[in-house]
Amino acid sequence: MLLVQKFGGSSVADADHIKRVGKKVVDTVRAGNQCIVVVSAMGDTTDELVDLSLQITTNPPAREMDILLTTGERISMSLLAMAINELGVKAKSFTGQQAGIETTDRYGKAHISDVSPARIMRTVERGSVAIVAGFQGVHRDSNDVTTLGRGGSDTTAVALASAVNADVCEIYSDVDGVFTADPRLVPSATKLDYVTYEEMLEMAASGTKILALRCVEYARRFEVKVHVRSSFSEKLGTIIYKEEEKPMVNDLEAPIISGISHDSSESMISLIGLPDKPGVAAKVFDEVASKGINVDMIVQNISKSVSGKSDISFSLPQDSADLGAKAMLDIAEELGHPEIHLEHNVGKLSLVGAGMKTNPGVSAKFFNALQSAGVNIEMISTSEIRISVIISLDDLKTAITALHTAFGLDSSTDEAVVYGGTGR
Repeated sequence: MLLVQKFGGSSVADADHIKRVGKKVVDTVRAGNQCIVVVSAMGDTTDELVDLSLQITTNPPAREMDILLTTGERISMSLLAMAINELGVKAKSFTGQQAGIETTDRYGKAHISDVSPARIMRTVERGSVAIVAGFQGVHRDSNDVTTLGRGGSDTTAVALASAVNADVCEIYSDVDGVFTADPRLVPSATKLDYVTYEEMLEMAASGTKILALRCVEYARRFEVKVHVRSSFSEKLGTIIYKEEEKPMVNDLEAPIISGISHDSSESMISLIGLPDKPGVAAKVFDEVASKGINVDMIVQNISKSVSGKSDISFSLPQDSADLGAKAMLDIAEELGHPEIHLEHNVGKLSLVGAGMKTNPGVSAKFFNALQSAGVNIEMISTSEIRISVIISLDDLKTAITALHTAFGLDSSTDEAVVYGGTGR
């Protein structure tokens, strides 16, 4: 089999961890497989490099930041190659550029535009392990190094797996697979054996950090088989599959809910007293889009404070909140001078499960559980297989625990194990 294996920062955090990963890769090869490995930077290296840059300047040039940040993966890829060679298996390391990963020219958040894996495949076909630095590529026209943003190594792995037609892409982290909730908050969380692409997309978009959203989107688009596992154990992990490839299980055993996701890095902007006429919402979100800000949830109501007016609230990433508030201030006159409120102390909570499509009563149980836990809701958003709410950040853990129990997701066996790091 041809495998692509991705190891996150907690898996290669120090020399001993790198040696452990090296042995796992060697065992894979000696079992008769060909292997391409994608690695993240060691431990918290990326964060440390960002902090270092901020000691030099409060506004580092984006191009130079990408050059700086890609050094983290280059360190781990070369050290892992040394560890594998030391165990008697040939290995060569490659930067994203050397691996043929071409990207768009957006520094810090580039997207993969093409993968030319000929050099990687020559290495593998000659009996060596190819080790690729994740999170990075090169723009074809400028030849500048670019980074793919947080979770970019996941996307690198899936893109390579698609390009080389790998049998499976294994994503290794510091937990045993995908759980019904974050095991750091809910020790009774249950590991899921199978999750559909659609469910995993909703979970990733709602805050589950085990897989990056873009990685799951890429996997679904190109039908890459993804297997989420722990680099610290030999447990089977979680397989991400297409809905039409549903594993053979008794329908009575099929879960209605796959999991509860949360995101504590959200903020909310509310505009109170907007003119209640066509075009106002378009003006608001045109301005937000022009600043490159992604909006998550949106609610519009008849104004609570002024007759003939409307209120709009929307959630957005916390690191974009101040920019979003300033954007609203910039067009306040055009909007009729509404009150502008920025709230940082909020979090998003999402219930995800394909079984929602065919099982009535899920919404009632969801809201009753939150009511019983004394949790107030600020915003609500739904899809066919998801219910999301914005609530106070102070209530987030209480709400997750209450919902996890209400929907029967608590494990009756062992507590979930977090081996270290952040889960990626």
